[in-house]
Amino acid sequence: MPSKRVLIITTSHSQMGDTGKKTGLWLEELSTPYYALKDAGLGVMLASIRGGEIPFDPASIPAEAGSSTGEEPAEQQEVPESVRRFLADEDAMRLARTSSAVDELAGEDYAALFMPGGHGTMWDYPGNAKLAEMIVAAAEQGKVVASVCHGPACLTGVTMLNGRPFVQGRRVTGFTNTEEEAVGLAKTVPFLLENRLKDLGAQFDRGPDWQPFAVVDGRLVTGQNPQSSELVAKHVIGLLKEDEDA
Repeated sequence: MPSKRVLIITTSHSQMGDTGKKTGLWLEELSTPYYALKDAGLGVMLASIRGGEIPFDPASIPAEAGSSTGEEPAEQQEVPESVRRFLADEDAMRLARTSSAVDELAGEDYAALFMPGGHGTMWDYPGNAKLAEMIVAAAEQGKVVASVCHGPACLTGVTMLNGRPFVQGRRVTGFTNTEEEAVGLAKTVPFLLENRLKDLGAQFDRGPDWQPFAVVDGRLVTGQNPQSSELVAKHVIGLLKEDEDA
């Protein structure tokens, strides 16, 4: 699939509400899909909400894993090999330090949009008009839209051209209420993702906490938690492969 490219758009938000703690992108949710997509022969482009250096949640990198809660309870933060590979990959890190801003994206040729999570997404994904516009355009053009963990926050601010919420009547998943409570951040985030998706009319499906779980609804792919990152990427690869075989 050498001609197909996936555009990954991450958060740029680095502050955990008014707690004084740092957040950002949960690196596993970028690094695992990044290599899965590249190893499948797909091109990968990287952007972020504001552009420039993408903030990594400190708890998602080896130096500080286990020091505080994040997308996983501190005692469960095992850093996957993809994170270590990404941090040691000069090309990947250069992309993460110099990402394009969503407002600068114009005319890029891509077959899928992929929004990884991290708590930062809860603040800067939902209200970003450009990201919402890109998701609507991708859906209208039959492109794949994918997100994982807190990444589906990007869908909560999206209204289709017919005036319906993007997720209304669709099967989705994302970081669950019980997972948010387990990391002690249910009262810190601006809203609970599971509740917001349900309020918008989505059918919210879930698996056990901290276990891989993903939902495919047509060209929409969502994953529940960091452990679901690889599964979401595999579904994206599968959908794009189906396009080639059609």
